Amino acid sequence: MKVTAQPHDTTLTLILDGELDASSAVVLDTELNKPDLLTYQKVLIDCQRLSYISSAGLGVFISHLQRLQDSQVKLVFYNMQEKVFNVFEILGLDSLMTIVPSEQEAQAA
Repeated sequence: MKVTAQPHDTTLTLILDGELDASSAVVLDTELNKPDLLTYQKVLIDCQRLSYISSAGLGVFISHLQRLQDSQVKLVFYNMQEKVFNVFEILGLDSLMTIVPSEQEAQAA
């Protein structure tokens, strides 16, 4: 798993590349724990190259969701592959988190 951070004005984009499982969840957790994350208005998660997500990976997002919401930082997922989206959908996370098809929609969300 590789996480690339691309800051731009009030938005931070995190590009996920690879499989997000128990061993790689630490990398994402480190990115989401950075103090400057809360200075952004929006955090976009580009999932185009995210090929797999485990419960540990989902747990990282869930554990940060409330903190981001409390700080009024919007978390938006986009470019999600169908098999990854199905995991979010099965667990009902698609109703808790903002998931849109494209980067353009993520920027507008």
